[in-house]
Amino acid sequence: MPAPIRYDHIACFIDDSDAARTGLAHAAALRALGGGRLSVVHVVAPPGYLISLATSYGGGTLPDTDLEREAAEMWLAEQAREIEGAEPVLLEGHPASAAIDWAREAGCDLIVVAAHRGLVERSLLGSFAGHVAHNAPCPVLLVPPSAGAS
Repeated sequence: MPAPIRYDHIACFIDDSDAARTGLAHAAALRALGGGRLSVVHVVAPPGYLISLATSYGGGTLPDTDLEREAAEMWLAEQAREIEGAEPVLLEGHPASAAIDWAREAGCDLIVVAAHRGLVERSLLGSFAGHVAHNAPCPVLLVPPSAGAS
């Protein structure tokens, strides 16, 4: 019988969705089976991207990027705090590209990501999970939104 697969570094990419929370639960369970590191990762869009969105869609108030980053750091720390030994990692950039670059540099063995966007969102925003699955430097576990349902 082959030796069980052990992941030394699992990265779970999250947003503020139920599907991402389900993905994080799966990542934590896998990490509990074999030890190793668990990075809880969130990517924020760069300030220039947020400013161009605000001005492209009718102006409005420009976001306070320092305040938004601070809020993201606090939220991410809270998510990681619930899992013993998990380390929060906040990235900035185009979400899918930043995720792949970071995973490669960090030497991840497994990436866990929720696949939860509907057809319209994928058409407008692209598929983060799809990009990660096709470009990751390691295996990817795609967690569907219903994976945690009983």
